[in-house]
Amino acid sequence: MPLPGRVLMTGTPRALVLQAVDAVRPLLAEVVHALHADPELSFAEHRAVARLSAVLEGQGVAVETGVHDLSTAFRAVAGSGPFEVVLCAEYDALPEIGHACAHNVIAAGALGAMIALAPLADMLGVRVVLLGTPAEEHGAGKQLMLERGAWDTATVSLMVHPSSGPDRWPDRVDRSAVHRLRATFRGRASHAAAAPEKGVNAGDAAALSLVAIGMLRQQVPDGMRLSAFIREAGVATNIIPALSVVDFEVRGPDVEAEAAVEARVRDCFQGAAIATGCTVEITETEPLYEQVEQDAGLTLLFAEAMAQIGRPLDPADQPVPGGSTDMGNVSRYVPSLHPTVSIRGTDASLHTAEFAAAASTSEAVDAAVDSAKAMALTVVALAADAPLRERYLAAQVSRPPYAASR
Repeated sequence: MPLPGRVLMTGTPRALVLQAVDAVRPLLAEVVHALHADPELSFAEHRAVARLSAVLEGQGVAVETGVHDLSTAFRAVAGSGPFEVVLCAEYDALPEIGHACAHNVIAAGALGAMIALAPLADMLGVRVVLLGTPAEEHGAGKQLMLERGAWDTATVSLMVHPSSGPDRWPDRVDRSAVHRLRATFRGRASHAAAAPEKGVNAGDAAALSLVAIGMLRQQVPDGMRLSAFIREAGVATNIIPALSVVDFEVRGPDVEAEAAVEARVRDCFQGAAIATGCTVEITETEPLYEQVEQDAGLTLLFAEAMAQIGRPLDPADQPVPGGSTDMGNVSRYVPSLHPTVSIRGTDASLHTAEFAAAASTSEAVDAAVDSAKAMALTVVALAADAPLRERYLAAQVSRPPYAASR
């Protein structure tokens, strides 16, 4: 007997998942708007997890929260068997500008796909897992969950990210590697007028390091991005600062390119320390985000799904930059897909107030619904492709647990 409020549906698996997503469109719209109106930062997404869990449980999908030693991670499972499809939901926001990366739309789309697939999982011969993954923006929640075994039994993994502009072929959106670090300079305080010669100016070291990084930018390979800002460098004009702190990141096409340029950026900080007489300590503030490797088989199935819902993709798209994500770390361990679905009607860049506004429109709800449909259709097609299933299962059997693979 269907749960109260659920519609009894019949037809092929493809028709069933499309009907199921359409049936919960009002719920997905509520998720899009509720999360958008109540943004929470990385590792503090408690209200989002409560809302998402309540929606899933209201649709008959049990949820376990606080998994993998993260209070704002959750896990929901449907079906059984060795072929495990892991869907990912993100729901953290950005400081000051809220859901300017539309993680509210990501969460709603993932919920829609799970709700559609859950009743069919055993019939399809798959185990569908929805992982709630906190702290994508800052903190690399998926990397922490990888280390704690979240994907050890996964066969494949996928999620969909909103974008602006046209829909694009998945690997035409570059998802680069990024490493975020902190340089702490220590000098010696002194009166800036009475005894400046006795001071060692950590503020100068911070400023000099940014100048050095600025000059380095001309000599790094195309596709590299260097960003930094001074977090702390003094408390009063008449005190030579004894401490300064610079946060910085190095972003590149892959982890090898990132590491090579990061070494040169570190030299900029060492040079600034030598020039000013300070010491410098460089520490990691977040785990390394690795580049996304889009799985070819999943890409083709997703493209077919997008065509079926009226969003055809073109493999001849020109590459565009797309930032970084901890889904890259997952993709280098498990065959994965991290495509985009456009919020139509906006060309605003992500991480802007304009894109945050777009993430609460009716078009954002459309993007969540279409993301859910595309993911669900991809899983249905994968379940029906016996050779592809066997290929992924063989790769899974030969893959060690994540902790043993590092």
